Amino acid sequence: MHIADDRVGEQQAHVVAPPRAGLYARHLAGRGFITLAFDAAHQGESGGEPRGLEDPAHRVEDLKAAVSHLTTRGDVDAERIGALGICASGGYVLPATASDHRIKAVATVSAVDIARQFRLGADGTQDPAVFQSMLDAAAQARTTEARGEAPPVLTLFPDTAEQARALGGEHGAERFDYYRTPRAGYARSARFFTWTSIDKMAAFDAFPPIPLIGQRPLLMIVGTRAVTSWMSVEAFQRAIGPKEIHWINGASHVDLYDKKQYVDPAIEKLAGFFGEHLGQR
Repeated sequence: MHIADDRVGEQQAHVVAPPRAGLYARHLAGRGFITLAFDAAHQGESGGEPRGLEDPAHRVEDLKAAVSHLTTRGDVDAERIGALGICASGGYVLPATASDHRIKAVATVSAVDIARQFRLGADGTQDPAVFQSMLDAAAQARTTEARGEAPPVLTLFPDTAEQARALGGEHGAERFDYYRTPRAGYARSARFFTWTSIDKMAAFDAFPPIPLIGQRPLLMIVGTRAVTSWMSVEAFQRAIGPKEIHWINGASHVDLYDKKQYVDPAIEKLAGFFGEHLGQR
C-alpha cells in the first residue's frame, strides 16, 4: 500500500487508486491530491493465500478497506474521498461506490467487469461454451484440492507475443506487450489465477448496483479503439445521476494504461472532475 502525498494545503481531497493505477496516482498527486494505490489481496506485494486468487467480492471489499484506511489519517477530510478504477478495478469500483457512501465521486479508465470479460470475451462475442469449459476446469480443481493435491492454475499469458495475438488478436498482443515485457512486467505479479477465481466470477456482476450510486458524480474514460468499450457504455447507461463518458481519440484499452499521449488528456479530465466534485467544502 503506497500513499503519494503532494499536498498544497491541509485536508486535501483524496482519491483511492487501485492496482494498475500507480501512474495515475502519481500524476494526480502532482495536481494536489493525496492518492492511495494498493495491491489487491493475494496479488502483487500483498500477502494472502491462495496466491493468485481473483475474488470479485473480496476486491470490492479491498476498495472499502482502502477508504477506511484514509479515514484514519489526520490529514484526510473524510467527506472528500473519491475513487478511481482502471481496467478490472474500473468494474470493482462501481459496486464499491454504490454500497459505500463514503465515496463521494467515482471515475474509471478502460473499465471492465471482469466477470463479463471472462464469460463473454473482451469484445463481447465469445462462444458461451468457452466459459462453460472453464467452469468444468474450476470444478475439477476444487475436487483435486479437496483430495489433498495441489490444484492446477489458470495461466493468464501465453509464452510469446505471436501466441498472444493468435489467441486474442490485437487486444491480446497489447496485453502481452504491457504485462510480459519490461514495460510493466513485475516480479511479484502472479501471472495466473486460481481456478476457483473462475467460479467466483460466474456468480458476480458489477453492474446491477450502479443505480445505487445515485446522485454522486460518475466519470468514465474510454479509448475510441478499445475493444472493451461496450462494457463502459453499458455501465454508463445504468447510472442515474450526474454522469459523463469521455472518449480519448485513437486510444485502445491498453493505451490508456501508460502511453503519454493518451494518459495526459485522461489525467487532465480526471483532475478537473475530482477537483470540481471533491473541492473545498
